[in-house]
Amino acid sequence: MAAAASQNPAHGLFENFLQAQLCKDVLSSFQDLCMCLGLEPGGRLSFYHKLKAELNYWNAKSLWAKLDKRASHPVYEQGKACANTKCLVVGAGPCGLRTAVELALLGARVVLVEKRTKFSRHNVLHLWPFTIQDLRGLGAKKFYGRFCTGTLDHISIRQLQLLLLKVALLLGVEIHWGVTFTGLLPPSHKGIGWRAQLQPSPPDQLALYEFDVLISAAGSKFVPEGFSVREMRGKLAIGITANFVNGRTVAETQVPEISGVARIYNQSFFQNLFKATGIDLENIVYYKDDTHYFVMTAKRQSLLRLGVLRQDFANTEQLLGHDNIVPEALHRFARAAADFATHGKLGNLEFACDARGRPDVAAFDFTSMTRAESAARVQEKHGARILLELVGDCLVEPFWPLGTGVARGFLAAFDAAWTVKLWARGTQPLDVLAERESLYQLLSQTSPENMHRNIAQYTLDPASRYPNLNLRSVTPQQVRDLYDIGGKELERKKNDKTDSPMHLTPEPVGTQEELLLWCQKQTAGYPGVQVTDFSSSWTDGRALCALVHRLRPNLLDFSTLQGAGALETTALAVKLAEQELGIAPVIPPQVLVAGTDPLGLTAYLTHFYSAFGKTPHSPDLVSPLSTGTASAVLFLSKLQRKLQRTHSQENGQDSGGKKPRLEAESKMPSPIEPTLEQPVTPLNPLPADQEVSTEASGQGWKDKEHLWWPTVNNAEAGDLCSLCGERLYILERICADGRFFHRSCFHCHSCEAPLWPEGYRQHPGDGHFYCLLHFPQSVSINVCDGTPEDQELPGNNEEKEATAVSPRTPTAPEVIEGPLKQPSRKLIRLSSPERRSLSSLNLQPDDEIEGPPKPPRSCSALAHQALEGSFTGWGVPDQRLPQTLLSPSPELLKLVASSVEEEDEGLSSSEEEEEGEEEDLVLTSDVEQTLLNFAKNSGTMEKYPTWRRTLLRRAKEEEMKRFCKAQAIQRRLDEIEAALRELEEEGKRLELALRSQSCSPKQEKLWMEKILKLIQKKNSLVAEEADLMITVKELGLEEKQWQLDQELRSYMDREETLKTAKEKQAEEQMLKQLLDVVKQRDALIRFREECRLSELGQGAGDQG
Repeated sequence: MAAAASQNPAHGLFENFLQAQLCKDVLSSFQDLCMCLGLEPGGRLSFYHKLKAELNYWNAKSLWAKLDKRASHPVYEQGKACANTKCLVVGAGPCGLRTAVELALLGARVVLVEKRTKFSRHNVLHLWPFTIQDLRGLGAKKFYGRFCTGTLDHISIRQLQLLLLKVALLLGVEIHWGVTFTGLLPPSHKGIGWRAQLQPSPPDQLALYEFDVLISAAGSKFVPEGFSVREMRGKLAIGITANFVNGRTVAETQVPEISGVARIYNQSFFQNLFKATGIDLENIVYYKDDTHYFVMTAKRQSLLRLGVLRQDFANTEQLLGHDNIVPEALHRFARAAADFATHGKLGNLEFACDARGRPDVAAFDFTSMTRAESAARVQEKHGARILLELVGDCLVEPFWPLGTGVARGFLAAFDAAWTVKLWARGTQPLDVLAERESLYQLLSQTSPENMHRNIAQYTLDPASRYPNLNLRSVTPQQVRDLYDIGGKELERKKNDKTDSPMHLTPEPVGTQEELLLWCQKQTAGYPGVQVTDFSSSWTDGRALCALVHRLRPNLLDFSTLQGAGALETTALAVKLAEQELGIAPVIPPQVLVAGTDPLGLTAYLTHFYSAFGKTPHSPDLVSPLSTGTASAVLFLSKLQRKLQRTHSQENGQDSGGKKPRLEAESKMPSPIEPTLEQPVTPLNPLPADQEVSTEASGQGWKDKEHLWWPTVNNAEAGDLCSLCGERLYILERICADGRFFHRSCFHCHSCEAPLWPEGYRQHPGDGHFYCLLHFPQSVSINVCDGTPEDQELPGNNEEKEATAVSPRTPTAPEVIEGPLKQPSRKLIRLSSPERRSLSSLNLQPDDEIEGPPKPPRSCSALAHQALEGSFTGWGVPDQRLPQTLLSPSPELLKLVASSVEEEDEGLSSSEEEEEGEEEDLVLTSDVEQTLLNFAKNSGTMEKYPTWRRTLLRRAKEEEMKRFCKAQAIQRRLDEIEAALRELEEEGKRLELALRSQSCSPKQEKLWMEKILKLIQKKNSLVAEEADLMITVKELGLEEKQWQLDQELRSYMDREETLKTAKEKQAEEQMLKQLLDVVKQRDALIRFREECRLSELGQGAGDQG
C-alpha cells in the first residue's frame, strides 16, 4: 500500500482523505487530491465521473463500485432526474449531508452552507437496520473501519458527519464553511430567481447563486419564515450527557454496553444506585464508540440535593442556566453514575473535551419538543417559484431515549429528495405539497417493525419503504395554505389530523339536559326513584344504586335497599362504582346526601356517561369491560387493593396499625344479604383469589363504609385536599383510599414523582405516600439530605446479612465526594462458594498488553462480554459462568491481542468490509438453547463465532426494544400529565365563574357545557394513562420473570446434596415468586384478550 502510494502521489492523498478524522483535514486533503488530479471541486455529478476516471487506484475501486451501484438505480435516472434543478442546503448535520448526497445522485447542483468550521459532537446515535444498510451502501466501512462492529448498532455524530461529508465531496456537492444563512432574498423583478441572505459577506459566486429548492437542516432553533411549529410538552425532564476518553484497551473492550435500562420496569437497579450514591435517575444508556458515551435522565430533587444545581427555579431556562450549574458537582454526578452502571470496570474515567476544550459533560432540558406543522411550502413571486423543505430536528425534534432521531431524519431526507424529484418534473405545486404532507403523516409512526422488511430494496421511492402507502391521504385542497403567491396564502383549509392516539369514546355530552335525560332513561322503572335534577333526586342514594344496578345488575339486589339509611346506601353505590365499574369518586357520599354540590354531582355522573354512554345494557348480557368503560382503571384499582391487602397481611396490620378486617367481614353473615349470581363474563380480569369482596350487606355497610371513607364531620370536607388542606376544584381531584387530593399533591414523598394506581403505598409510620421504588423498607431515606440510613428491623438481622450483597445488583465502585453523603457501611458475609469464587477471580489483566486498535472479533476474547452482556443482564452473578470465560488468563489475552493485530495487518479493506457485512443467522428457540450450552465451553465457542455474535446481538436488540417501549410510554405519560395540568387550570377558572353566581343563565349554560367537555377530556386522558400503566405492568413483570428465572436456574443447576437448608428455602421462595409473577402475567393477558374481544364485538355492532 505504501509502495503504491509513493509511486503515485494521488494515491497517498486519497489515503489521507479516507483516514482524515478532522473536518479541516478532510477539506485540505480533498483540495490537495483535486489539485493533484487537475480537477475543480463541485460541478454536479459529472465531477464524480471525472474523479473516478483519473484515480485508478485499487483501494478506490471498491468505493467506486459501491457508489456506482447506488447511482445506477433507476430512481436516479442516471443522474438526469434533476439535471436542471439548483438546490441550497442549510446545515451540515447528518440529515443535511444525507439530503445533499441524494440530491447530488439525482443530478442536481447542490450548494451546502454551514456556520460551523468543525465537527465536535461526540454524542452517539442509535442506528436502525435500514440506516446501517444505507450507510454501508455509501462505503461507510471504507471511511470508518469500526462501523457497527460492536454488540450495539450506533455511531458518533462526529464520525457520521465525517463519512457523509466525504461522500458528498466525492459526488460534487459544493460546501462553504463558516457561512450563516439568515433568510431568503425574493426576486425584485421578473427574470431573476431566489437568493440567500448570508453572513459574513460571501464570495460573489455564492452571493449571486440562484436556486429553486431550499432544504433547511439547521436544527430546531432555526425554522424558515412561514413555517408554523407546534410544541409538545411533558413534565420537567433533565438529561445529562457525558463523554469519557476511550483508550481502547483490552479491559475497556470487554465492558458490555448498555442499550438502555429504565426505572419504569427495572426499579431495583435505580434503587440500589440511589442507596449507593444518592443519585436518582429515570434511565441510563451507555454506548462505546469514539468515546464512552453515557446519557441519562436525572431527577430535579437529586440534582439539587447533590449540589449540581444551586437553586430551584420554576423557569427551566433559569434552572439549567450556566450560572445555576456547579460544574464540579455535575462532573462527580456523571462519573459516579457511569462507574456504577459499568461495575467500575472502565477504571479511572477521564472526560473527553468538547469543541471549546472543556470536559464534554452537559445538562439539557428535553421537557419541550417541537414539531413543524408542515414539511414543505411553496413560494412564488414575479413568476419565480421556490420549494422550501424541512429535514432533521428542524422538522421533528426527536425524543432521544427512543433512538429515532437519525433513522427518521434519514427517512425525511429521502422523502424530501423524492419531493424535489417531483418538483423537477414540473408537477403542480399543490400536488407536490399534498404528496409531501401525506408522507409526513407517516414519519412519526415509523419503526423498524412497521416498515418493509426488505431493507436492501429501500430507495427514494416511498413505496419501497412504507407498507400500505397512501400518497393521497392529504388532498391538494388541504394544503392550499402552504402555497404562497406574492406574499398571499391561498384559501386556508387545514387538515385537523393529529398524532395523538384515537380512543373509541361516546359522543360527548354537551349540556346538562342531555346528561339528565340519559340518567332518567337509565333509572326509569326503579321504585322510589325519580330523577328530575342534580341535587335532591340523588340525596337518598337510591337513584345512584339504580344507575349502578342498571349497568351491572349482579352487583346488588335493589329490593334489599328498603329501609336502609341514605348515607349507607350512597356509600355502597359509590364504593361499588369505584371497585367494580372503575368510576372514581368526585365528591364524598356525605356531600351527595347533603345535595349541596350539584356541580360535583354533575361531574361525577359525567364519568358514568363517558364509560357507559354508548353501551347497550341488558339484564341478560352483562360485560364489565364493554367498549368505553374505564376497564384499565378498574383493573389497576383491583391490583392496588390486592397489593395493599398483601402488604397488610405480610406486616400483620393495615395502614392504620390495626389488624386487617376485610377478610373477616366478608365472611360475616348478614340477615338481609341476598344470594347474588356471579357476573356473566367469559373472562375474568383477575384470578378469583385477587378479587375484592363487594357483596351488598345490610349490617356490614356501616363497617365497610368506615373502612373505606374517613369520618367526615363537615359535608364540605371533600372540597379540601387531605394533604395540603387547600381548596379542591372539580378537575383537580383524585381519590385514593377514600380521601381526596390535588393531583399535583398526590406524589411520592421522596422523589415527588406522580403516583399511579397500583404504583404506590402509604407508610403506616409517617402516613406519607411513596412510589414503590422509594417506599421505606429495610432502608429509610432521609428526605432532607437524601442519605440512606439503615433501619434495623427486629428478627431480620440474618436475612439482611444474607442479602447484603445482591447477586443481581452491581456495587458502586466510587461514591461521590463533596456534596454527596457517604452511605452507611455494612458487614458483608460471603458464603463458602462465594469466597472460593472470589479468591479465584483474576481481575487484573497484564499491564504489558497493548490494547488492539478496535474491538477484537475473536470469540474467546469476547466470551466474557458476550455471556455477561447478553445472557446475565443486569447484575446476574458472575459466579454462575465458567471461570475460564469470566477471567481469561493473561496468556489468552496476549494471544488475542496479537492475533487481532495480525488480522488487522493482513486483511484488506474489502475483506474486512465483507466480514463486517456478514449476515446473522436466523435462530429458533432450540438452536438458541443449543448455543447457550456451547457457551459454557470456551473451546467450543471458538468454532461458532457467527452464532455467538448473533446471540449477543439478538439479546441486545431485545433489550433495546424494551427500553424504547418503556421510554415511549414514559414520554406519553409526561405529556398526559402536562395536558391534565392545563385542563385543571382551565377547569378551575370555569368553576370559580360558575360558583360565583354572578353570570346570566345563558353564560352559565355556556360555561357548564365547557366544563363538561373538560371533564370528558380528562376522563379520556385518565383512561389512556391507565392503559399505558397496564403496559408498564407488563414490562415490569416480564423483567421480573426473567430475573427470577435466571436466579432459579442458578439454584437448580446445583446438586441437591450440596445445597444447604438456607439455599433450599431460598429456592422454594423464589419458585413461589416466579409462580406469582406468571399468574399476574396470565391475568394481564386475559384482560387484554377480553378488551380485544369487547372492541371487536362493539365494532361489529356499530357496523350492523
